[in-house]
Amino acid sequence: MSDVSRRTILLGGAVLASTPCAVVAQGALAGKLTVTGSSTVAPLVLEIAKVFEKKHPRVRIDVQTGGSSRGIADARNGLANIGMASRALYPTEQDLFGHTIARDGICVILHKSNPVAQLTDSQVKDIFTGKVTDWKDVGGRPGRISVVNKAEGRSTLDLFLAHFKLKNSDIKASVVIGDNAQGVKTVIGSIGSIGYVSIGTAEFEVEQGTAIKLLPMNGVKPSTDTVKNGTFPLSRPLNLVTKAPPEGLMKAFIAFARSNEVHGLVREQFFVPL
Repeated sequence: MSDVSRRTILLGGAVLASTPCAVVAQGALAGKLTVTGSSTVAPLVLEIAKVFEKKHPRVRIDVQTGGSSRGIADARNGLANIGMASRALYPTEQDLFGHTIARDGICVILHKSNPVAQLTDSQVKDIFTGKVTDWKDVGGRPGRISVVNKAEGRSTLDLFLAHFKLKNSDIKASVVIGDNAQGVKTVIGSIGSIGYVSIGTAEFEVEQGTAIKLLPMNGVKPSTDTVKNGTFPLSRPLNLVTKAPPEGLMKAFIAFARSNEVHGLVREQFFVPL
């Protein structure tokens, strides 16, 4: 398989996990790992994998997306060596092992041209549940609000619902999207839209000149700095998930992903290093 196809972040279907080799005779790592799950975590893991492969030329790591639920299920069912989850493990998932590699936050985003500079938690809740449907009712220009919600199985959705004490059935969505990139594209394509995405993704997009803006929460600016110092109220761990305590190649890769060596890569993705 070529480097290009091997390193492509794929959407959808499950694959059978390859059994990782541990160590060859000369002590060099060798083998293949399949890593699936969160679209938030995947770009970071992909970059970490590239560096790890350069250090260990006989190692190949496939990284595929599909959401945190897929990562959890694939790790549990043996369809992936490692799952990716952009959240903590639930009480019902304590049979698995989580390995935090960074932290991230979730923020509400609007189109850059929207004059609304901030929303209270109550206003956000009213907008997403359909009680408020026009921007003029929250200090904006008259115009219908388009609610962009995340699809089932996305940890961003789970964290958003938990913070605002909502069920997904409460949300009156105009559009349902999958990953963070889709969320950003939907908001920039519709001036009246409101959505929520990873702070890391949103900061990167703003740096690239994308026409979105990040709204503060409870008066706290959404940024990697406020996630790091613990003042931003909506943050989460980014985890690698395994079915059992990792050994061999899996153990080496996870240790590398948690090491100081990757802190630069973590910051480049606008996440907060351990």
